Amino acid sequence: MDEQARYEQGMIARREVLGSAYVDRTMQNRNNFNERFQEFITRYAWGEIWCQPGLPRHTRSLVTLALMVALNHEEEFRMHIRAARNNGVTEEEIQELLMHTAIYCGLPAANNAFRWAQSAIENEEQS
Repeated sequence: MDEQARYEQGMIARREVLGSAYVDRTMQNRNNFNERFQEFITRYAWGEIWCQPGLPRHTRSLVTLALMVALNHEEEFRMHIRAARNNGVTEEEIQELLMHTAIYCGLPAANNAFRWAQSAIENEEQS
């Protein structure tokens, strides 16, 4: 697959997972400084990794959430809560994932993630 086709595939996946409104905002915020990075993310994170057939998007969302807890990346975690919900991850599955991270990432990390998730889910319900 050439780079343009990978980018186009990535943009489709990115929109399906994150939602067009989010992607449109990201694209509006592109500038000379970050444009190359945005293209890189679209080609490789979305066009390559998220489009691999080895794991369903539902599973990829759960893995990504766990990684964001482990790395303490609140903003990315909140974004991927929305993505996970778009990929069919239930609130109960998010709760189970966070209980699992309490053991493997630590109680403080899971405690923060429970707050972040609850806030993200409440914001989603209000939208």
